[in-house]
Amino acid sequence: MSTVSIKNLTRRSIAQRAVFSSIANEILHNWDISLVFVSPARARALNFKLRKKTYTPNVLSYELGPHSGEIIICPREAEKQAPLFCLEPSAYCLYLFIHGLLHLKGWAHGDTMERCEKKLLLKFNKNIAFPLLHETTHRHRHRHRHVPSKNGRRRGAL
Repeated sequence: MSTVSIKNLTRRSIAQRAVFSSIANEILHNWDISLVFVSPARARALNFKLRKKTYTPNVLSYELGPHSGEIIICPREAEKQAPLFCLEPSAYCLYLFIHGLLHLKGWAHGDTMERCEKKLLLKFNKNIAFPLLHETTHRHRHRHRHVPSKNGRRRGAL
């Protein structure tokens, strides 16, 4: 059975604390997971320290040892990004936790991972209504969509 220790280093309240253990048990059996909620400044500093990236991430995950890992979530980023996924911020935090657990399990971004994330999110958050994560997914949120011009062609096309 997995254990999840939760540490909130923000001023925001964290809802649905009990469900994090259930999700961890579903994805990673017999792991010790540390879940930490941090400010944007702390998330950005950790992202630079761990990955040499300068932006504020919504979630970071990394192994601490065999069957032990840490997931860091920035609730403020989750709150900003949740509407892009048609989710409430608390549901989006669950999604980010699932995403981090799948990375700890060794999964990489892709369609299989996204299907699993959606399935698990529906299983553990019964309050989600469709369209769930419609076409904007974690790895596609920054892609530009084709917007037809008046004549139906792509802008700049002949």
